[in-house]
Amino acid sequence: MNQAKVLSGNVALVTAGASGIGRCIAETFLAAGAQVYICDINPDAVDGFLEANPQAKGEVTDVADAKAVKSLVSNVKAAFGRLDILVNNAGIAGPTALVEDIEPDEWDSTVAVDLNGQFYCTKYAVPHMKAAGGGLIVNISSNAGLFGFPLRSPYTASKWALIGLTKTWAMELGPHNVRVNALCPGSVKGPRIDGVIEREAASRGVSPADVRDVYQRQSSMRLFVGAEDIANMALFLASPAGSAISGQSIAVDGHTESLSNDLSTTQEVADESCLV
Repeated sequence: MNQAKVLSGNVALVTAGASGIGRCIAETFLAAGAQVYICDINPDAVDGFLEANPQAKGEVTDVADAKAVKSLVSNVKAAFGRLDILVNNAGIAGPTALVEDIEPDEWDSTVAVDLNGQFYCTKYAVPHMKAAGGGLIVNISSNAGLFGFPLRSPYTASKWALIGLTKTWAMELGPHNVRVNALCPGSVKGPRIDGVIEREAASRGVSPADVRDVYQRQSSMRLFVGAEDIANMALFLASPAGSAISGQSIAVDGHTESLSNDLSTTQEVADESCLV
């Protein structure tokens, strides 16, 4: 969409905004005229983002730490005087394993970031949005929040929970002109999905190429989406064009048909290719 300063006058906080999807969203918002504050767990990534985008502000924050998030939101208000847009992007992949092989601390650490962190950020951001007369919260869920996803229990549980929270918060906050939506990306090109594929391949005893093929076949369009696809949808929601949209879970994924991760499909295709 046309990025002509449609977000001028808005202040946006993007969590995990120094790299990947978060950075793409933050830079898209900057280009659209917003004042942007980012946080990230990686100090080098924060420094790199701020060096490349000197008009933005940011800091190192662990969103799983409620006190740190409270301080983060206060710092945004101190820096820019208001907060209009929150993008709850921070998340980790968590373990790739059967449920009986997942350790309790792996479950806890995944939920702490992927679910608790989004709750903390929303809790402390909402009063500022109400004071400003409205706002927008974008929760980055996943197509794993719309389907079952074998080998990814804590990640899937968190992403499904975010869909429920999106609906609940939209109902609570709608009378205050605060909109809440969830974006549900499919597999996004980049090092994160590469790592997930490598771990799943190791867990299954197959090649990464086989797992990658299955992931691509989960989408009707047979593709991995780009970070810019997610950023453009977030921009649409934040712009005047999205002003009546709330409580929605929007898939940006080339239409996911299933997350069964069934390797038999790949094998069948390979077998058929041998028939001449």
